[in-house]
Amino acid sequence: MKKKVLAGMLAAMMVVGLTACGGSQEAASTDSQETTEATDTADDAAAEDTAKEDTAKEGGIHIGCAVQTLSNQVWAQQMEEITSRAKADGNEVTVVDCDENANTQIDQIENFITSGVDAIIVQPVDADALEDICKEALDQGITVVCWDEEMENSSFNWVIENYDLGKEIGSQAADWINEKFDNGEVEVAVLGYPQTPILLERENGILDALKEKAPNATVVANQPAIDTTEGLNAMETILQANPDVKVVCTIGGGGAAGANEAFKGFYGSEVPDEVGIFSTDLTDEAVASMQNGEFNRMVVAITGNSYKCGDTVYDLTISYENGEQLDHNVYRDLIPVTIDNLDEMIAK
Repeated sequence: MKKKVLAGMLAAMMVVGLTACGGSQEAASTDSQETTEATDTADDAAAEDTAKEDTAKEGGIHIGCAVQTLSNQVWAQQMEEITSRAKADGNEVTVVDCDENANTQIDQIENFITSGVDAIIVQPVDADALEDICKEALDQGITVVCWDEEMENSSFNWVIENYDLGKEIGSQAADWINEKFDNGEVEVAVLGYPQTPILLERENGILDALKEKAPNATVVANQPAIDTTEGLNAMETILQANPDVKVVCTIGGGGAAGANEAFKGFYGSEVPDEVGIFSTDLTDEAVASMQNGEFNRMVVAITGNSYKCGDTVYDLTISYENGEQLDHNVYRDLIPVTIDNLDEMIAK
């Protein structure tokens, strides 16, 4: 009886042992299979990522550019240069114009994200309003370049100190006033654009510099003008009401080009020696005006002419895409340009 019981116990133990061994073998087999599957999955994912990278390299980089308005010839020329450079490099550029509407610009950036662009270059209408949508772009791994303003949610900002730029414009005009007019007494017009915060900063810089360096000059008119048409219309209206205006300061090249045309219409073929326009943006129109001895006396170039600006921001964007580390704020040079150094500047 004891032998039977013992035999039964031994048999039971063998069954348990075999079951345990079988379970260990099955678990080991399952673990091995799962490890193999995980390895295969990781290899497949790595291969897929490599394939995507190769495809991206073969297809080039797609850059979306969101600008305030292409009616401003400065930005139109800059976008033309970026597009030309990208095409030569086998990359793609899509340029959109929000007509100075922040909500439209948000929608356009959202469309860029959805379409899977690699980088977005934005000239904000309202930088604060774009922070959230630009963060979405960053979260998707898209490079975000903010042009002319400082944003938190950007890969880097390509910026100028707009108040300082305005002060340089106003200072150059003040030097002209003090040289050309007795006691610095003259009527001045300003073509600003307060609708855009950074341009309002620029305008305030102009006004403060005039007040500090040419205190006897009188600003008799201040009108908004962002492009040539607006500049022409505003300046014609100003000259009708204030025919003694001799000096004009503008916040951009568009207004300056329009003011030049208005002065040409007002004075005919005569270009009085004391009449001058002081601005920024070394546009084709500003260059031609200086070369032809017209009314543009000084332009504060930002980095260089419009094409040089387009070149520079494109190069910075591509460098960042290729892994180069940049400061979050990349500051642009401010260079006063007159007829004396014009040839040097346009040769760059």
